[in-house]
Amino acid sequence: MNVLFVCSRNQWRSPTAEQIWKRTPGLTTRSAGTSRHAKKTVTPELLQWADMIFVMEHKHKNRLVANYRRLLDRKPLHVLDIPDEYQYMDPELITLLQQSTEAYLRPFIL
Repeated sequence: MNVLFVCSRNQWRSPTAEQIWKRTPGLTTRSAGTSRHAKKTVTPELLQWADMIFVMEHKHKNRLVANYRRLLDRKPLHVLDIPDEYQYMDPELITLLQQSTEAYLRPFIL
């Protein structure tokens, strides 16, 4: 299962989510941002690669849908509602990410 995590600048939230699930058998994770100033920007190739996409806020979903509607057709896209108020690998952020994604990812973990 290829899982893509998306936030704005690919600086704190999505890279933390990528790291949390990175070494989980059955999952391959990547992260990207919707801003042109992101460390790694969302690309059509990344969206095609992804089997499941998690975005941190509704604005990220809206941007993806506006720019890549066809590529998102029939791909699970989940909004986690995690605000941009955490640093990379913040323990509270890790807990939020685990709680909000585990139910979706559990069926694919080997």
